[in-house]
Formats: sequence, C-alpha cells, structure tokens
Amino acid sequence: MIAYVLGVLVVVIGVALSIALHEIGHLVPAKKFGIKVSQYMIGFGPTIWSRRVGETEYGIKVLPLGGYIRMLGMFPPKPGEAPRMDTTGRWALLIEQARHDSQAEVGPQDVDRQFYQRSVPKRLVIMLGGPVMNLLVAVVLITGLLTLYGQPVQTNTLQVVSQCVLPVDAKANATCTPADPVAPAAKAGLLPGDRIVAFAGTPVSSWSQIRIGIQSHGGAAVPVTVERAGRRLDLTLTPIPADRPKQTADGTVVKDANGKQVLERVGFAGLSPTAELQRQSITVVPGTIGGALLQVSGVVLRIPDRMVGVAKAAFGSGERDPNGPVGLIGVGRMAGQVASAQGPVGSSISWVDRLVYLLSLVASLNLALFVFNLVPLLPLDGGHVAGALWEGARRTIAKLRKRADPGPVDVAKALPVAYVVAIALIGMSVLLMYADLVRPVQLNG
Repeated sequence: MIAYVLGVLVVVIGVALSIALHEIGHLVPAKKFGIKVSQYMIGFGPTIWSRRVGETEYGIKVLPLGGYIRMLGMFPPKPGEAPRMDTTGRWALLIEQARHDSQAEVGPQDVDRQFYQRSVPKRLVIMLGGPVMNLLVAVVLITGLLTLYGQPVQTNTLQVVSQCVLPVDAKANATCTPADPVAPAAKAGLLPGDRIVAFAGTPVSSWSQIRIGIQSHGGAAVPVTVERAGRRLDLTLTPIPADRPKQTADGTVVKDANGKQVLERVGFAGLSPTAELQRQSITVVPGTIGGALLQVSGVVLRIPDRMVGVAKAAFGSGERDPNGPVGLIGVGRMAGQVASAQGPVGSSISWVDRLVYLLSLVASLNLALFVFNLVPLLPLDGGHVAGALWEGARRTIAKLRKRADPGPVDVAKALPVAYVVAIALIGMSVLLMYADLVRPVQLNG
C-alpha cells in the first residue's frame, strides 16, 4: 500500500510541477515584455494558499486540473466604442462583459501594459511559452531516460518458443489445444535460451534481421545456426505463411486510423526474443520524440471518436483502449499499480525500473499538454496564438495594399466557442474520471 501511494505521489508531484512550469513559460516572457500579471495560479476553484510578491499574487487552488496567469488586457476594447453593458442577446452580453472585465483592472499607470497592445511576435512568444515549456520538460526527461537508463532492445537470444500456432486474435493467456498445429520453431527443435547466430546461411547480429528473414521465407526450409550451452547447432526451420501484425523496421506494430493492428501475410515461426537495456546515443532522442508526438497528435485529433469508445466502455461491457485517453484518476492508478507491482516468480522489479516508468509517464503527459494546448481554439493557448496570427496576417495584407492598420483582432468574439470548448472539456474530464473508476485501463491486458 505504501508503494502504491508513493507511486501516485510521484506522478501527482510531476503533474503539478509540469503545470507550474507551463505557467512560468507564460509568466516570464509576459513580465519581460512589460505586461502586468496580477495572478499566477496553480489549479482552479477556491484558493488554498497565496502570497503577493510585487504586483503579482502567487497561489495554489483546490482543484489541480490546470493553472493560469492573469494578464492585463487579454481582450481589447470594442473598436471605436467605449465599453457598454446595455447590449442585448446572451452571447453579445457575455462578450461585452468579458471586454468590460478585461479593462476594469486597467489603471492610469497600467494603460500601456496590456497584452493586446504588444506586437504579434511578442504575443506569440508569451502564448507559446507554456506549451514549449512542456515540450522542454518532456525532452529533458526522455533524453535522460534514453541516455542514462537505456531502452529495451531485442536480442538474438530466444525467450519464448511457441509450441503451437494460435490465431492472431487469441488472448494473451490462451493455451494450445490438440487441434492447433505445431509451431515451426518447436518442430525445428529451437529452445528458449538459444542464440541465433546465422539465418539462411548468413550471420545475423540483430533480431530485426532474423524477423525479416522469417517473414520473407514463408513455406521455405531455411538453415538456422544457434548457440546452445556453448555449442553451435545447425537446425532447419520452415516458417509457415500466416496473417500477423505488420511491423516497421524497428519492430513497432502498425495500426490503422481506428487504432487496430494492420495484418499482413508473412512467414511465421513462433519465436519471441529476449530484451536487454541498452543506453542510447543522444542522436536517438529526436526520432523518439518525433514518433511520440505523432502518436499523441493522433490521439488528440481523434478525441471525439476516442471519447465515444470511452463512453461505450464506461456504460457498457467493452474494454478500454489502452492507447486511448486517460484521466488523472487513471494516470494515478497506473502509477500506483506500477509502483506496487510484483515481478514474475524468481525475479523482482527494482525501484529504479519503477521510477523510470513513472518519469516516462510524466514525460508523456507533458507531450500531451504540448500538443493539446496548441489546438487553435479558445480558451486553449492555441486559440490566442491563432488570434495573433490572424491579426498579423490582416496587418500585413493592409500594409501591402497601403491601407490603414485594421487594429487588434477582437478575440472576445470567439468567446462563444471558448464556452462550448470549456463545457466539452469539463464533460470529457468527468467522463474520464468515471471511466477510470468503473472501467480502468488495464496495464497487463
């Protein structure tokens, strides 16, 4: 139980620090560019603790679901008119109220210290500062984990030799029956612990060479040389053609747009390699982060569809998608499970291994925060970025056409969208919390 709580605590602290650093990414450039920042808050709801330093109140709120900084003049006044509150219509009134509230804090000494008055490049730096900070956190963590701890790399030594050929959709705990054909590897006499040193008469130095060789020799007898107990043995392996998950060159399983495995007909032998930790060169980091960003972006872009799957699992009998969205409760649950997990019989999971998983989880969350906050919709950072870019484009076009400066973009007009997005985010959070409680993602299938 103590290990479970410690695991959850590590991730909670990691998430809190990630949120705090995200807001610092906004705070530092905002102050640097002379904008008045009245609040720096971690969390939402009632304030637990706060302290004023200079003109800024720093504090922690009760719900650790995000954070914010309060900058002066986030919404410009309505062009050509003074603020007025007699506007009719619900949305028009909300927009006017937002403009009014944005200008209510502006005193005579702060008239030139408002966000909307800064140039487009400066506003972009401020709004991108938060997501970029999350990206930097992820880069630092992933770089450290890859170069100092290492990454599991498949070796030429066999860990599992299947005794039969099971269907591709068989469960992980499925066992062989008399009706299942004998696996080619078992028929050839291969055993766990064998180290394959040559395949089809050619020396091999990596598992990818063996995997590709097996897949390309479906139905053909192939000579295989293995090392066993210090001796070399020559065996004959005949892979059978079978539908198996398609893999990339590095062994990653290819999935379609719906997250399902893509199958292809290839040679199959029934072998699984052992894996050992190998420290990676720093040159591996960009590719690893790029692949992770693509994966996270795919999840973010398909959130509506993924949330339908979450709802079906939560209110039906389906299983949660292990690669789908997870709420804070689910993240904490996974952290606790890993921290308190027991290794297989005869082995143990070290605290270093547990900590590495927890840190990789924090790195993944930071990548998710980076991608999600770039969605070009208010109230996300990407919404303000989109507004600044649109303003810059308008001014550039006006300048090229030798027309008057069109002035700042009235971002307040996008508030109806912001309210809809905020309601959707709250609804998603509640659904994920419920699903994490009644139908959590299972780490081990």
